[in-house]
Amino acid sequence: MLLAIDTGNTETVIGLIGDEPADVSDRALGIARATGEHGLKYHWRLSTIPDRTPDELAMVLTQLLSLEGLDLRTTVSAIAVSSSVPAVITQIRRMANRWFSSMPLTILGPGVKSGMPILYDNPKEVGPDRIANAVGAFDLYPGSSIVVDMGTATTFDVVSGKGEYLGGAIAPGVAISLDALYSHAAALRSVELVEPRSVIGRSTVESIQSGVLYGFAAQVDGMVERIRREVGEAQVIATGGLAGLIAPRTQHVQFVEPWLTLHGLRIVHERNHVGENS
Repeated sequence: MLLAIDTGNTETVIGLIGDEPADVSDRALGIARATGEHGLKYHWRLSTIPDRTPDELAMVLTQLLSLEGLDLRTTVSAIAVSSSVPAVITQIRRMANRWFSSMPLTILGPGVKSGMPILYDNPKEVGPDRIANAVGAFDLYPGSSIVVDMGTATTFDVVSGKGEYLGGAIAPGVAISLDALYSHAAALRSVELVEPRSVIGRSTVESIQSGVLYGFAAQVDGMVERIRREVGEAQVIATGGLAGLIAPRTQHVQFVEPWLTLHGLRIVHERNHVGENS
């Protein structure tokens, strides 16, 4: 199976993906397939720790698989990685070279075939996770699309009907915004992000919950409307750790794909290791 690793600034998502083709026949309109896995057999979510050594990374991966009764060396046949944290990429590459040198390795970045034209002024500036999201979205939902990734940052990535990456937008994410709010407003405290009784909060806690949930949902809708004015009609796909919380409160998100980045990684890996055991 393919071990897919997506490392963000805050969290790292790891998945084991089977070799069989993904079943994408159950598409539906509306907020759909919130548990769509596309061949994903196991998945884990960890805090990103940039200074983990290669040996520590190998130990963590071994322990995660062991929790499921799996042996890493006999279960994993290939590794694919995307990361927006350069220090992590270096350590993962060293880990793979030391412990898993016989396995095909794909690290998404410059020089790796994504199969998607990148129409950025400087294609090297596009984050690997954004490319993986775009590739995964076009595979699952052919045609023009807007991918909204709700993580440390909220990113909007636009794919043309021809499967070209057109560009997008980057905004501070929920966690960044809340950290700034708590840091600069002494009277406000951390709250649980759950839906309040109404949009009009009747306590400080509810007011923060309303501002975050409905405010970020409105941001998504507003950006989608502006992007559609430029590119025309486009499907809207949400992913990222907070997609399940924010997307249902939007008007324009049609699909939620929690593991979209991992799916895109799988496709990129296959395009770079055709015919290999992966």
